Amino acid sequence: MTDRRDFKGYFGAEPAPNWPNAARLAVSFVVNVEEGAELSIADGDERNENTYEIREEIVGHPDPCMETHFTYGTRQGYARIADAFDAYGVKATFSTCGRAAQRSPWLLQDAVSRGHEVSCHGWRWERQAEMVGEDEAAMIARTHSAIEQASGVAPVGWHTRSAPSVNTRDLLLAHGGFVYDSDVYDDDIPRMHDASHVILPYAFDTNDMRFSPGGGFVQHRDFSEYVIGAFDRLYAEGAKATRMMSIGLHLRLIGRPGRIAGLEDVLAHIASKSDAWIAPRFQIAAHWKAIQA
Repeated sequence: MTDRRDFKGYFGAEPAPNWPNAARLAVSFVVNVEEGAELSIADGDERNENTYEIREEIVGHPDPCMETHFTYGTRQGYARIADAFDAYGVKATFSTCGRAAQRSPWLLQDAVSRGHEVSCHGWRWERQAEMVGEDEAAMIARTHSAIEQASGVAPVGWHTRSAPSVNTRDLLLAHGGFVYDSDVYDDDIPRMHDASHVILPYAFDTNDMRFSPGGGFVQHRDFSEYVIGAFDRLYAEGAKATRMMSIGLHLRLIGRPGRIAGLEDVLAHIASKSDAWIAPRFQIAAHWKAIQA
């Protein structure tokens, strides 16, 4: 049977460690910038977003409660996260929706000035599974252009909220300029799609999205203990095989005053390991591409 899905991956032939400076683990912090790209009737969208601190959707009317929840991320959360990174010399990837970039260009400019990467996260904060080819291609081009214009740097990475379409990766390649995407959740090791395009796995478990209702994280230590546990396991495995770790963050989630200590604890723990390589995703992708050549 020929299967369209690869269930085996690297099993039985995992690549040996090969990160820069003999690092045992590559660590990627990804900050999702979605504020202003969430669905909102007040912005002319078809409905209001219903995924935030409470489980509620206002139907047919503007929802200032939801909107101000998101806006907290730019007004307060960003500064806490950026300062925490600065304290430990960490460079991250700010995965940004095009409409969010258009509304808060100052934020991306500040992130770039601190040495962070800015990548693409769709135009609106929405999945792409139902998009048809021409519409999705236009959305990709619009997103890329908005982020380049806002940040001053052409983005080279892409990550879809939730499900991409079956055409997304081909459309990224057709657009040009993209070095990697993160639309997979099936491994702890990068891989090549073809000779030029890298696939960097992402993760929903080592992610502050689990502070959302029903996600399992409540106290800041819930986040830090889980993420540190995952780091320690991958760090140990990284002595014998290649390992990469993604830590997902959101301005409006980990940026809250009762949660930011969770990120600070994670940063302190990882910083204590001299042979952990913390890098933006474009650097990880470039290194992986180089060693596969």
